[in-house]
Amino acid sequence: MTAPQASREGTRGPDAPPALISGAGASLALLVVLFSSFMDLVDATIVTVAAPAIARDMGAGDAQIQWMIAAYTLALGAGLITGGRLGDQFGRKRLFMIGLAGFMVTSALCAVAVTPGTLIGMRAAQGLTAGIMVPQVFGVIRASFAPAERAKAFGAYGAVQGLAAVAGPLLGGLLVEADLFGLGWRTIFWINVPISVLALVIGAKVLPESRSASTARLDLVGALLAASGILLLLLPIIQTETWGWTAASYALLAAGIIMLTIFLAYERGLAGRRGEPVFDPALLRIRAFAIGLSASLLFFGGIGSFFLTLSVYLQVGTGRTAWDTGLVILPYALGSIITSGLGVALAARAGRALLITGSLTIAASQLVLLAVIRGGSDPGYWLLALALFIGGLGLGLAAPILVNVVLAGVPGRNAGAAGGVLSTVNQIGGAIGIAVLGTIFFAAVTGSSTGTPGPADYRHALTIVLVVSAVLYVVAALVMLALPKTAAEHVDQ
Repeated sequence: MTAPQASREGTRGPDAPPALISGAGASLALLVVLFSSFMDLVDATIVTVAAPAIARDMGAGDAQIQWMIAAYTLALGAGLITGGRLGDQFGRKRLFMIGLAGFMVTSALCAVAVTPGTLIGMRAAQGLTAGIMVPQVFGVIRASFAPAERAKAFGAYGAVQGLAAVAGPLLGGLLVEADLFGLGWRTIFWINVPISVLALVIGAKVLPESRSASTARLDLVGALLAASGILLLLLPIIQTETWGWTAASYALLAAGIIMLTIFLAYERGLAGRRGEPVFDPALLRIRAFAIGLSASLLFFGGIGSFFLTLSVYLQVGTGRTAWDTGLVILPYALGSIITSGLGVALAARAGRALLITGSLTIAASQLVLLAVIRGGSDPGYWLLALALFIGGLGLGLAAPILVNVVLAGVPGRNAGAAGGVLSTVNQIGGAIGIAVLGTIFFAAVTGSSTGTPGPADYRHALTIVLVVSAVLYVVAALVMLALPKTAAEHVDQ
């Protein structure tokens, strides 16, 4: 349902001697990091289903709904590589515990937010803490488990990814509809607190400490410049409906471009001084990597925005409940689980073909869904489920292997840095997609109505998004034609 997170740890230096664990301690340690990963994976999708309920309760506008999702994704992407390097330098257990504690606190602050602006700010903070926590998961597993047990641990992580894809929309719908203790949508954030407390208590006792032997300095300036530049670009796009396209909007776009130009110049200078930049511009000279960045932006740019607009259409446009919406989205997750194992198994032999097939399958699913909703009446469950199931099949073929197919064309010495950047770009692509396609959707809703938007207006708006999204995935498939034929069999990021 979201960009794959198996490569989120960023650049890795050589590890100091690990403190391997086994038996009950190993099981508990694995349970701790898997629960934490589960919370992050679920949090990326659960808010999408709850978004209409949040908007009704807080009186949030369309742009604010977009920011509630994009702020988390953008902040997470901004923090991934830096978070990984912090763990390498200061200890992965220490940073994992700090990130987990921060995730718990910011989840509680999201739950008690009383204004849309506060919730957006806390979602950004929550994303930053996840950016500290998530990269440590792989470092902890790699440094803590013997090679024979490591494969099982990573296999368990893959299972958690599949479970989270299913649980996210269902749990979001269930918690909103259950209205536990009269808290409504706020329970989607409160649920993180007891899980985090339990993980902190157990983790303090069983997680071993590990760090890299590398002493590279952190590129905090580069991370800040990149995040600021992207934020300046997204701000006028998401706020279009509220602000319109004014001189200030164009000024913000220009400022974003200037900031990103400064970022590239700074990173080039840092690399020239033999530092370790967040993004080494020299990577763009590697053809597979440059093409891979474009493919990742196109592919992941359509996923988060699709589920946001679909959720709003189903709940506001057709009157479905949050639980009903979760059930409609469920076949997408099930489809991705069915094909993800196949995609990973065949990636070393037919990686590029799988990527192209997956992207075109998603495009086909968008067109099937378009035909379903254009009937003029409220589409039934099974027609919607069929279209979404097809899309899930495509996602499962492509999403888990995209990074490793790209890295197959990157020299081994650059693989770690390139993998970290690609995983970060996947998150940023999701935020950009929410900004652009979300804005198109909400502008179409209000632009096609002379009064209060009705079902036809939401159907019209989703139709536009589906057409644009289908084109997006066809273009992504064309770009993927230039990627390496097979995936890297092993990339130690």
